[in-house]
Parts: sequence; C-alpha cells; structure tokens
Amino acid sequence: MEQSVERQLELIRRNTVELVPEGELKEKVVKSIKTNTPLRVKLGLDPNRPDIHLGHTVVLQKLRDFQDLGHHIVLIVGDFTGFIGDPSGRDSERAALDWNTVKLNAQTYFDQASKVIDYEKAEVRYNSEWLLPLNFKDVLGLARSFTVHRMLERDDFEKRYNEGTPISIMEFMYPLAQAYDSVAIRADIELGGTDQRFNLMVGRTIQERYGQEPQCLVIMPLIEGTDGERKMSKSLDNYIGISEDPLDMYGKTMRIPDQHIGKWRQLLTLYSHEAREELETELKNGTIHPMEAKKALAFDIVKRFHSEADARNAQDHFVKVFSERELPQEENIQIFEITPELVSGNSVRIIDLMAAADLAKSKGDARRLIKSGGVYFKPENGDEEKITDELHELKCPVNGILRAGKRRVIRCMTKGEII
Repeated sequence: MEQSVERQLELIRRNTVELVPEGELKEKVVKSIKTNTPLRVKLGLDPNRPDIHLGHTVVLQKLRDFQDLGHHIVLIVGDFTGFIGDPSGRDSERAALDWNTVKLNAQTYFDQASKVIDYEKAEVRYNSEWLLPLNFKDVLGLARSFTVHRMLERDDFEKRYNEGTPISIMEFMYPLAQAYDSVAIRADIELGGTDQRFNLMVGRTIQERYGQEPQCLVIMPLIEGTDGERKMSKSLDNYIGISEDPLDMYGKTMRIPDQHIGKWRQLLTLYSHEAREELETELKNGTIHPMEAKKALAFDIVKRFHSEADARNAQDHFVKVFSERELPQEENIQIFEITPELVSGNSVRIIDLMAAADLAKSKGDARRLIKSGGVYFKPENGDEEKITDELHELKCPVNGILRAGKRRVIRCMTKGEII
C-alpha cells in the first residue's frame, strides 16, 4: 500500500470506460491506504466454453493492475450460474450447461488466467459454494430485493419484452445470483465489460439490501472479434484463445480489419493512449502500412502469450507462406482424399471440402472465410486463384492445393487419383 491515492487512481483508470461511482472508489482507496487493508476486487468468469480469449485479457489485465497496487483479487468461476446461462448482449436465452461440462471447462481457466494475473496470490472461488446451499426461502428473499421494473431496464430484456420474445423467470435470476456472489465474498470492487454493466449495478443494490457497503464498478471496454463487427465471443466463434497455437494466433490477428489495429494495440499489448493515437495518425497519413502495423501487433500478441521465439517463428511462417505467396515444402503439405460422400454429381462444393478437411470449423465458418477473401485454390499445373463465391464447386477429379483462412494448407485429391 505504498502507492499514493493519485498513483493508484491513475493506474485504475487506464483503459477503462467508466468508474462507478468514481468518488466512492477514491474513498475506498483512501481508506485502504490509511488502514493498510487491501481492497477485495472481484471478477466473475462464466465457463460456458473452455478457452479464455484475448477479449477476456482486457479485464484480466485490470485485475493484474489491482494486484500490482497491493489489493486482493477474487476470481469467481461461475460453475453454478453456468447452469442458468447469461443472455447479456444476446437475443435469446443462452443454453444451460450440464454439471460435468461446466466443471471441465472451469479447470482450464486457472492455467490460462495465470498468463496475465499472479495466480499464486489470487483467491479462487466457485459460486456453487454459496448458491447451492440456498433454500427456497433464501431465494425468495433474494428475489424480493429487486423489482421486475428494474430488471426490464436491462437492454436485452427490454428488447425481447417489446418484441414479444419469451423471457424465463430463471433468466431474471442470473443477475441476482451474480450479485449475491458480491455479498458472499464481500466485494469492494467488481470488474466487468460494458455488456455486464447492468449485472454489476445489481450487485450494488443487493449488497445494500444485505447490509454491506456497495461495491464500486470498474467497467472495461470490449474488443471486436476477428470478424471486426461483433464483440469477441466464444459463443460467436470470432475469438482468439490465449492458448491457441502461435501460428493460428498470429494468422487470426492478421485478419482483423485495419480500423481496429490501434484499439487492439492499446488494450492487448499495453500501448498508452498517446501511443495509440500516434499509431493511428501514422496509419491515416500513410507513414506506416496497415500490413506492417498488423504484423507488429500479431508478433507482440504471440510474444505476450507464448514467447519471442514462437512469435518470430509465426511471423516467418506468415511471411513465407502468405505474404510472399509461397507454399510449404511438398513433404509438409497434408494430403486430404475426397471421398464419394463429398461428391455430388461430378463436383464437390468448396464449403463441404473445407469443413471435411478441417480447414474451417463449420460450413458457416467456411462461408465467412470465403467472404473475407482468405480462400485460394491452385489446381495441379495451374495458377492459384482466389475463391470468391461460397457456392463454388470443384470439378472431379480434383487435384490441387487449397489454402483457407491464411492459416491452413492442404493438398486435396479425389480418392483413387494420383497427383
């Protein structure tokens, strides 16, 4: 607790969208320094899928900032709330997970989060610890603390209500359960993205109902996913996991739209706001080419979550295979045999081939890759051509090299044919 109040607030404010309310937060910091008592800083994680992605690291980094200031962080794995499913930012109820899936997913969080936070100094809790023992009387008491009118102030609930889309009572319980987490651990501060602001505010209300001093909120920005449009999300499959293969991490970063380079730089590689503005000015006036800026960004992201050697290898691979339009050595290209099941008439659809050969996660993902301009086919003894039509078909027999998503290369051939 040697840092001054202003120094602490300066670090806390860095890269945030909003401090709620900032005056109360300052009072908590002052009291913490005077009494030499660390603040309890809460972050909840919903283990709906096993990977922590780059978007999560924005708020994890803020958690690390609090650690560096000497405060106590509490990482809450929402194993119980995973059953309910949080629809924040969604148009429908998120499907609940079964217990085993939630537990398995949660196990991966710790090692991954330790890439950013000091895990050894973190308090890790599962909210089933206090939510499972609640009886029906306890639940009714919790529900009594908040009104339906207030609940419908949440944007996604209001939208669905006005559209006549069903909202289950159980969905109303999610922000209440998340708020009760703050009561159970006596949180002084809670962190979350802008899409969680309502839920975090509910925590303030519920803490007061239970006789506690309400927590302050540190609201963090969201980053757009690799599609450049929607927030990075595991559910939307537009994310980059922090434990992904370095080549994939580098290649996916190279796919982001140019207009997001500065934002990713500031939030993911800890550029200052001033450095970001300088970079964006250079991009605008042409002093630096977007491709070079993205290469530097991708290099630093891989370096941060893997190593400098991995970053250098990923960059060399990208430059050799994609920037210079060179293909890997013959012996390094995997051969994929096209089976009769993939053939319709006398041709095979490109999206079917990509999905079957694991060049795309699904046919929908294959369509997105094609639309983004990242799919090429080079027939044997022919020139490489970009695939621009998602309905494109390859005539049989197929013999050639298919590249997809700037990350994967295969040699495809009709079964029985020799290239």
